[in-house]
Amino acid sequence: FALGVCNGCQMMSRLKVLIPGARHWPRFERNASEQYEVRLVQVQVTPSASLFFAGMAGSVVPVANAHGEGRAVFDSTAQQAGATVAMHYVDSLHRPTDVYPYNPNGSPAGQCAFTTDDGRFTIVMPHPERVFRTVQMSWQPPRLGEDSPWMRIFRNARRWVG
Repeated sequence: FALGVCNGCQMMSRLKVLIPGARHWPRFERNASEQYEVRLVQVQVTPSASLFFAGMAGSVVPVANAHGEGRAVFDSTAQQAGATVAMHYVDSLHRPTDVYPYNPNGSPAGQCAFTTDDGRFTIVMPHPERVFRTVQMSWQPPRLGEDSPWMRIFRNARRWVG
């Protein structure tokens, strides 16, 4: 199993022919803004088989974003339709969005994380590992506690290992 974040996401998407169930993953190219985008953004975890996002479907969570080449690009509409999306950038009404600055890179429908059919391999463009504690976030909902919701991806991985 593996989690690819940012550059790891880009690398794993290029190695998709070696990863069972990843054939529909996009490649990642320069942001539509032509800029390196760094800030806290909101994402919504979508229902998927991802072992990392188990029990998180429907959650809308702030996450660190820091990349210049994070725009998901598909070779065809069939490829995009076949991809298992694990997370979307969302607007202030929690709707998946193409609109900048909510969607910092221009990925279609705000798609920013993908997983394999069995959920063992997940790629994520934003950086949940940078905000696993609430003190690492520039903003957090009141009464969140010491651990941010992103700590769950690490606990889910540990639980999956046994």
